[in-house]
Amino acid sequence: MGEGDKEAPQGAGHGGGREARPLPEHVPVLLQEAIEYLNVRRGGTYIDATVGLGGHSYEIAKRLGAPGHLIGLDKDPAALREAGFRLSASGNEDWPRVTLLNRSFAEIGALANDQRPTTDDGFADGILADIGVSSMQLSDAARGFSFQAEGPLDMRMDPGSERTAEQVVNHLGERELADVIYEFGEERRSRRIARAICRSRPIRSTTHLAEIISAAARPMNQAERRIHPATKTFQALRIFVNRELDDLKALLQAAPRILKPGGRVVVISFHSLEDRIVKDAFKEEGILDKHFRVLTKKPVTASEEESIRNPRARSAKLRAAERL
Repeated sequence: MGEGDKEAPQGAGHGGGREARPLPEHVPVLLQEAIEYLNVRRGGTYIDATVGLGGHSYEIAKRLGAPGHLIGLDKDPAALREAGFRLSASGNEDWPRVTLLNRSFAEIGALANDQRPTTDDGFADGILADIGVSSMQLSDAARGFSFQAEGPLDMRMDPGSERTAEQVVNHLGERELADVIYEFGEERRSRRIARAICRSRPIRSTTHLAEIISAAARPMNQAERRIHPATKTFQALRIFVNRELDDLKALLQAAPRILKPGGRVVVISFHSLEDRIVKDAFKEEGILDKHFRVLTKKPVTASEEESIRNPRARSAKLRAAERL
């Protein structure tokens, strides 16, 4: 394990034993569908590439049992700490070994070298990736992901990374900023928004930025009125700051080396940019072509019941493939 990596703490959480502390409310998206497509085998090795608060991981661990090994990755140390409590054994003798690593899922390829440095054979039976920002990150105003409450323009999933949203907003040239907003937010009014941002510098808070965007990009039709004018720009800044699309490509490129034959990769995405990368990876001549069999001809989406219970699930799309 590298610097910042750790084993899950023992004696806390609810991995089958008594809870030692309250845990944040967490509703994992497409939980049953993800577990079904992972086809979790008792005693296997599974990777939750975006462990977050550990909701999906907890269900995987229950099925693995003591012979199994669960590896959880997350670049956010705060989320990793909470996942550690949720995934602790707490006296449950039939609980798998849990290893939590403070790494981006872009570094998943390094796990192949750690686990099987001298062979191309995979070591894992499954990889799950739930892409995007977590509810815990969104609800913490100090992280700067949401325009619903005033906070600093941060948006870093890894607090140790150098680039922040404030740096992007206040220092990028107008044309480059417009390109970021258009490419990563699919925002048609990107040039107008970028011009307004550059004229309003310096910008220090989420609410200030949202006000500037709202004034520059007033909705022109009913469809645009359904979402806040700042939604797509905030999405674009978050993706750019965290290099999310590049990280997703790196994960998919590493999957053939990580997974054993018969091992499965399951990806849950929340907007078209992510889903397009996964879909293209599964296509003929894509990243996973000749290595994998696609299990989902169309993306799996949330039921109406889950969408009502958990609004975040409405935009979720799950795709899965199995290594040949």
